[in-house]
Amino acid sequence: MEKMIEKVTTLLEALPYIKEFYGKTVVIKYGGNAMINEDLKEGFAQDVVLLKYVGINPVIVHGGGPQIGELLKKLNIESRFVGGMRVTDRETMNVVEMVLVGKVNKEIVKLINSHGGNAVGLSGKDGNLIVAEKIDHVKYLQEVNAPEIIDLGFVGRVKKVNPDIVNRLLESKFIPVIAPVGIGEDFEAYNINADLVAGEMAAALKAEKLIMLTDVEGIKNKEGELIKSLKRQELSKLISNGTISGGMIPKVKACEIALTGGVKKAHIIDGRVKHSILLEMFTQEGIGTEII
Repeated sequence: MEKMIEKVTTLLEALPYIKEFYGKTVVIKYGGNAMINEDLKEGFAQDVVLLKYVGINPVIVHGGGPQIGELLKKLNIESRFVGGMRVTDRETMNVVEMVLVGKVNKEIVKLINSHGGNAVGLSGKDGNLIVAEKIDHVKYLQEVNAPEIIDLGFVGRVKKVNPDIVNRLLESKFIPVIAPVGIGEDFEAYNINADLVAGEMAAALKAEKLIMLTDVEGIKNKEGELIKSLKRQELSKLISNGTISGGMIPKVKACEIALTGGVKKAHIIDGRVKHSILLEMFTQEGIGTEII
């Protein structure tokens, strides 16, 4: 009987948060180990479906870098990175689109639907959802005291999000799953950082929350201790002093974009913890780092 009462108590603890977020939109960036480990994949899908059934609107934005690299290797196409970005010629872009839109996206849709959800896959091309513009990498050459512009090929950034198609799907009780491929004004496809797509999507949808699943606990200080809560205004200082570095920078930038665009809270949480989304949303303690 005590165990049964504990279960009811847990449900009651979640009730105020269910009421608070009922009818609201939550954008979830899905990536890292949570996309690879089978147990974590199942837990992610269950979390997303539960959110939908209690009246919350999840929108999923996913990555797929390792899967792209794996197929490029099988096809004997060299992977080259400049400033952390994949140089993407037309042949590579075809592979990127094939993997993100044709494989990874459909696998996530199938996963969610197999747990009772009603997911629909999209890319930025659908309904001009993500309008992209080409970016180049600028490298400063000290020896000639001048910048060098490196052409990254079909690598872009978000110029504009047209959220109509996503809003229509949410109104019809679907769960949108979005691949980070944008469409340029030249009608070419562009590979875009999934973290930044998630931030822009959250801002465009005026989401209540942005949740970033990562392979770390959250943002840590110089002593390696988890920072539970941060203000948006503190982020630039933490980047400049090296507290936030490497792969955490685009995740933090995504949170900054979302918050500047009107999202109330952003969270960087450990996707290696099963049911991390529910732990963040429906418990008083939460997990990871919240940015407000």
